[in-house]
Amino acid sequence: MKHHSLSKVLKRLACVLAALVIALAVVVFALWHNELATLSSLKKLSDRDEAHRDGAVYQLNVSGGYYFDDFLAQGGASTDSALISFITQSITKGIIPMNIKTSTIACSAFTADTQSGDRVFGRNYDFSATNTAIVYTNPGKGRHASYSTIDLSFLGLDKDKDVESLGQKILTLAAPYVPLDGVNDAGVACGIFMSYQGEGKGTPTDTQTDKPDLTSTTLLRLILDYADSVEDAVALAEQYDLHDSASSCFHYMVADSTGRSAVLEWVGADADHDADGSQRQLNVLWNDTDALSDSSDWQVVTNFIKAPGYYDGTAVEMKGLDRYEHLAAALRQTNGVVADKNAAMDLLASVGRRTWNNDDSNTNTIHSVVYDLTDRSVLWVGNEHYGEDGYTFEFQLGA
Repeated sequence: MKHHSLSKVLKRLACVLAALVIALAVVVFALWHNELATLSSLKKLSDRDEAHRDGAVYQLNVSGGYYFDDFLAQGGASTDSALISFITQSITKGIIPMNIKTSTIACSAFTADTQSGDRVFGRNYDFSATNTAIVYTNPGKGRHASYSTIDLSFLGLDKDKDVESLGQKILTLAAPYVPLDGVNDAGVACGIFMSYQGEGKGTPTDTQTDKPDLTSTTLLRLILDYADSVEDAVALAEQYDLHDSASSCFHYMVADSTGRSAVLEWVGADADHDADGSQRQLNVLWNDTDALSDSSDWQVVTNFIKAPGYYDGTAVEMKGLDRYEHLAAALRQTNGVVADKNAAMDLLASVGRRTWNNDDSNTNTIHSVVYDLTDRSVLWVGNEHYGEDGYTFEFQLGA
């Protein structure tokens, strides 16, 4: 009799525990179904190789809207810590702390036409060895789908380790907030580049008006999600105060399928009077008014400010001028035309940092990407393995 009673108690307890497990699973799925789908999509495309200073390359397909509308509705964020707080509360409901950081980077980009008439945006991301991810987002609700590239070290992930544990993978949920470059399904591409304004490696832009706020990489996310054209991208940028991240300063390039492009720079009076990031104003250099470009058919950006007269009468170094002149000379010779996307990639390879006469610590080109703004395709190469199997990846928006 006692054995029978004990058996009934154990059965009831098992039923209660099973119900609790089911209830917990329902709650977890309700709260984090998009995040769980995102985590399950993470896959490695290529391995780390210390001999070649290669980081690993991953692919991540983000499910849902990643709370970016909520981020904008609250007025954005004016600091990295405020951005981290929002991401932590929104994505992990405050349970798991997230991380965002940026660093000193040196990059090159250009726009050109292919012989078939497609408009392309080519970009090199130069840094020390690090892991990267190619990120696909399709948030819906009137926002654009896009492909972008992120540096996983910006999410606090160790550049010398693979992303393997659940804790490491959870940090990748913040990926949409830190794009370095990307293209959306409207054919708008953008990228971020160090600009070395002010003292040392740069004084961050920190504009202070009554406008809502964006940090460096969230400006790119805004453009990728909402811009239908370069004009749209500029108009969006004008609506926000910009706050550069990680004690660095940046300028930005945007292009679209019509052949229009622009470099967005927040600048002071000149190179000798630009140490106060709160006093900078947005200056837009359109491809048909860029004094350093001979033609509206092409535009180039590296790591110095392009605003006319900015360096006049100063001894301040124009960072990345050698790479700029190399790219500009090549495009000038062909009137801004490259044979195809592979030829555009060859041009990026010509300024790859492993073989370049480097003037800073960014001795690796981590990734090279050609965005075709006409057919919305992506040609992506990791760690300067140009033309090598296993390192070249292609993606298509709207397929």
